[in-house]
Amino acid sequence: MPRLTTRVRPTGPPGYSETLPREPESAVLARRLVRTSCCAWGLHTLAADGAVIITELVANSVRHARRESIRVTVERPAECRVRLGVVDFSKARPVRGTAGPEDEAGRGLVLVEALAAEWGTELLPWGKRVWAELGGAGTPGETPRPAM
Repeated sequence: MPRLTTRVRPTGPPGYSETLPREPESAVLARRLVRTSCCAWGLHTLAADGAVIITELVANSVRHARRESIRVTVERPAECRVRLGVVDFSKARPVRGTAGPEDEAGRGLVLVEALAAEWGTELLPWGKRVWAELGGAGTPGETPRPAM
């Protein structure tokens, strides 16, 4: 008879996710999920940048997706790395805007690009996942940033 075993991942729980309504107020819950996950994994220094990134990803989905819900995911693909994602039911890829000094929108992906080690979009059969990763191979919480 086969024995069931459970293996513990060296990075902790594989991740956290939550389905939220596609409305601006969901950014508050998404930020809480990111902060809680980062703290649970001992990656406190990634929490603030992660909260900014997830806010922008949620805002894009709220503005451009369809249907009533989105899914926020927080994963730990490596010991010092966190991957944030927002899944929605739109196949339209996000477009990096160019905002003028008086514009109230159009800066979200510029912020994501500045704070994340990398980011991108995965097309799914019914929509897409926009993701961003924080952290690096160095010390916990270290995020390599491009020179500006």
